[in-house]
Amino acid sequence: MLITHDTRCALDTVVDLVNTAPEEGAAADGLPDVPALADFVRKHEISDVGALSEFDLSAVRRVRGRFAAIFAAPEAKSAAGLINELVAAAGTTPRLTDHDGYDWHVHYFAPGASVADHLAADCGMALAFFVVAGEQERLRRCEAPDCRHAFVDLSRNRSRRYCDSRTCGNRLHVAAYRARRKEATG
Repeated sequence: MLITHDTRCALDTVVDLVNTAPEEGAAADGLPDVPALADFVRKHEISDVGALSEFDLSAVRRVRGRFAAIFAAPEAKSAAGLINELVAAAGTTPRLTDHDGYDWHVHYFAPGASVADHLAADCGMALAFFVVAGEQERLRRCEAPDCRHAFVDLSRNRSRRYCDSRTCGNRLHVAAYRARRKEATG
């Protein structure tokens, strides 16, 4: 599956956005206020975004919840329906652009769109490419029982199980090793 630069950026953005949501019994919201949203926009180099407000923060949190539902969708048909609703509500308007030193790529958000509509359109289309390619199962949640962060499995054999192998994966492998050693020593 060919993943262009702009699609990869949108995938990274949607994963980071979904992972800002507070988890049950875990950390606080990763987007607690407008300055945090502004930092998110700056970190992900989201273009054509004006001054942000509480309205934008609330709208982005709603879009974040809809993206989380896509990652939780049990099959492609469900994911497709959720993506269709999200992208349609954003007023998608595909257009070619070559801004900020990047080659030609497609923006799906309408000129002047809110940050929530921008995210819904561009990130929604990035996820749509996975459904179209029959790769919806690559949109995953970390299998570590205390994590559940979203990630996109871009491994060749679709074998990635953890959001980060150095933290979640390594922690679980060490715990399993210790359990085996403890069992072996009686």
